[in-house]
Amino acid sequence: MNVLDLARTQFAVTGSLHFLFVVLTLGLAPLVAIMQTRHVVTGKPVFERMTRFWGQIYVINYALGVFTGLVMEFQFGLTWSRLSHYAGDVFGAPLAIETLVAFFLESTFLGLWIFGWNRLPKKLHLACIWLVTLTAYASAFWIMVANSFLQHPAGTVQRGDHLALADFGALLTNPSLVMAFPHVIGAGLFTGSFVIIGASAYHLFRRTADQEFFRRSLRTGVVWGFVGATLAVGFGYAQFGFVNDIQPNKFETPVTDAALVTMMTIGQLVQFVVMFGMLPLLIRDVLARTRWLHPLLMLMTPLPFVAAIMGWLAREIGRQPWLVFGRLRVADAISPGLTTGMVTFSFIAFVGVLGLLAVVDYLLIARAVRRGPDQVSLGAAEPADPSPAPALAL
Repeated sequence: MNVLDLARTQFAVTGSLHFLFVVLTLGLAPLVAIMQTRHVVTGKPVFERMTRFWGQIYVINYALGVFTGLVMEFQFGLTWSRLSHYAGDVFGAPLAIETLVAFFLESTFLGLWIFGWNRLPKKLHLACIWLVTLTAYASAFWIMVANSFLQHPAGTVQRGDHLALADFGALLTNPSLVMAFPHVIGAGLFTGSFVIIGASAYHLFRRTADQEFFRRSLRTGVVWGFVGATLAVGFGYAQFGFVNDIQPNKFETPVTDAALVTMMTIGQLVQFVVMFGMLPLLIRDVLARTRWLHPLLMLMTPLPFVAAIMGWLAREIGRQPWLVFGRLRVADAISPGLTTGMVTFSFIAFVGVLGLLAVVDYLLIARAVRRGPDQVSLGAAEPADPSPAPALAL
């Protein structure tokens, strides 16, 4: 491959690996917040245990996912510097807002939530996880603003050799954004729910001691998995209403058509299975008690991840050969002076780091799932001080 093909492949692979973390974070955050809300409202200990268990999995994924985002930032400077020169005044603004506002706030509230167990009042602690969720969605929103600008550079004008922002409102109401952002939210709920479904099915199949815990978790996953799949499929189809107006022939190439068909097939299949298979079986816990179904649920766990990656690839490949559609071609955006050896080295380094993080993330999550809710450190009560009280001097 030449330098351009290597650079494009590098971004596609690293972007896909990074998105695996992002889509799970966006899915688990609101589900953990819902579980904790049920605990605060009802006072039932099972919902607190659910919050701690699934919250620990969320924290694992979030902590490792932060590092994958750093790799994405490096690539813009190393490989696509002409994009920064040409469109940095517009493209850089939402990325800066995402980092300085949404991400830092999200990290702050997450820290308060992690270390606030048994220290903060219950309602204030609950507010922290909801603020984590809202700022996570705010972060995703600004990333989608930047990506939608690449798809359709609304609100910009050409000034000399670069683009300038002329209408910030047009950037926020970009037709490429208004349906894509809810679609991403649905994909996140879809993915997070199926991780809960698969992990719960694993313990139900093994008939571990805490069956009630995982029956409740399974019900939560199925209900919100249906909501997520419906949002993802509905807003996914809604995008076809205007996509040909801003990007003609976007999905007419064989490659984009095959990524798109895979995503739509998985999304509709899982939505059909959830609606007509899982939801009715929730009555009287038939789904939880029917042991032969549990391996099938475990096998379905990766499907939302596959659908998410296929959807992202279809959205990005369909823009080719443009990086900023109609304004800047991919071939003109690559950094000058790059050699095949340089890009190959960065490719191996970046993919190696992200691949290692993905493997570690999977192993840590799998380990936490296998250990079950009785061995969760998040939110655990601090042990009493074992040292004896000093004797009173007489």
